[in-house]
Amino acid sequence: MPAEPPPRPLEHPLPAGMRDLLPEEAAIRRGLARKVLDRLELHGYALVTLPAFEFAEVLERGLGTLDPGDVLRFVEPESGEVAALRPDMTPQIARLVATRLRDRPAPYRIAYEGTVLRRRTGRARKHRQIPQVGVELAGTAGPDGDLELLALVTDALLATGLPRFTLDVADAGIVRALLAGRTLADQARLSEALARKDEAAIDDERLRGLLGLQGGRDAIVEGVHRLSGTQAEGPAARLLALFDAAVARGLGAHLAADLGEVRGFAYYTGTIFHAYAPGTGDAVASGGRYDELLARFGRDTPAAGFAVDLDRLGEALRAAGIAEAPRERVVVFGQGAEARAGELRARGVPAVTADDAKAALSWARAWGFSSVLDAATGASIAAHATRGGT
Repeated sequence: MPAEPPPRPLEHPLPAGMRDLLPEEAAIRRGLARKVLDRLELHGYALVTLPAFEFAEVLERGLGTLDPGDVLRFVEPESGEVAALRPDMTPQIARLVATRLRDRPAPYRIAYEGTVLRRRTGRARKHRQIPQVGVELAGTAGPDGDLELLALVTDALLATGLPRFTLDVADAGIVRALLAGRTLADQARLSEALARKDEAAIDDERLRGLLGLQGGRDAIVEGVHRLSGTQAEGPAARLLALFDAAVARGLGAHLAADLGEVRGFAYYTGTIFHAYAPGTGDAVASGGRYDELLARFGRDTPAAGFAVDLDRLGEALRAAGIAEAPRERVVVFGQGAEARAGELRARGVPAVTADDAKAALSWARAWGFSSVLDAATGASIAAHATRGGT
């Protein structure tokens, strides 16, 4: 019989794009997610927990901007049906609103946390598993819902300590209107050229003119003027009204506009926004309005939402020098160590015991505990842990 191949080494046995988080990294991620979720809860967004996979047919109703090729599919053994690991949580929320939450009154303010999985990776992304915290707001139409989400994402990002970020707002209706009547091939070609900011590849004067319409309020005013008399005038005016309302809400320091934004224009029906911060190659949060989505699930209801990318947010915070404050965690040794550790736990302080001072200090440094306590004397010293999250 042929010899069996040797087992693969276990140093890095994970599939490409997958990863572990060690205790220090997991603690930082958990703390970041908790800060965002706490702010969402204060605004009335109720947390739901969603399954990691669903029947592919259900998820694919609401894929939005994702290429179907990004979705990881498999045959579910019990039913024999094709299932898919979720590449996006919005279709799951849409299913929930259309079914199990159908009898509750609108608006639906739903928060979620979890990891989505995609087959391919973005230009600035090494990983296929993307940790997110996000919201969906269903049942609130137009500017009221859009303004609520812009204020909410701003509040959530500020709550994490992120000092500088820009909310880049656009309206999908502008590009939608200018591409109306074109063939699908033309729409794809021109939207790709707009995304690349490739002026030479755009054969439509009004579309080409969008490339320079970036910046503050003046860019939107100029856009309204240039698009006067076209079907795009209405969406441009709608964007201007939202921008002014957001400034009046106190968000002006973070606002910018881009009338030529095309990402997801075929999916989004109105406002689109992305939050950018120094130190990361992609948006730390993104979202918009997709009023046509819930109708695909049998519930014709306006909806909008956003997702915070915890990886990108973590990168931006590290670039800004913002570190998660280390939580007090204590290793106790000496006579009465177990009783003293119990007292600390009762106060909400994580505590473990060790046999002696040397073992306590060594273990505390290796596992990131903040201090070592002699239960007999009450003397405490900082562990000066050398390990940290990345």
